[in-house]
Amino acid sequence: MHKRYVTEMGMGTDVHGRDYTLAAERAIFDAIHHSSLNFFQHLDKNPEDMIIELMIGVPEPDQVNKNKLVEALPYGTVQVKVIRGGLEIPSDEGDDSIVIANAGIIVRLDD
Repeated sequence: MHKRYVTEMGMGTDVHGRDYTLAAERAIFDAIHHSSLNFFQHLDKNPEDMIIELMIGVPEPDQVNKNKLVEALPYGTVQVKVIRGGLEIPSDEGDDSIVIANAGIIVRLDD
């Protein structure tokens, strides 16, 4: 059975270029750099034992490179789900947008 130990959230943006993957990578960075996981030794586990559910919300999910997002998480087995969400703020000229991505990261370990 997989037991949930951590839930983290993050937000990332790409200010110019409408790069959904870059915004998602920044959301992941935001989520994982606010905590330090100190429970591994108490559970007789290591970071590679993590089962990570990565959820990304962006306005255009098909524009995200899922493989690149897996590389943003240094440990564990990663499952990626990209859904419609986030926000896109168009420029006044209409030729560029700010892309905002949201990330949810759930870390589970086998009991």
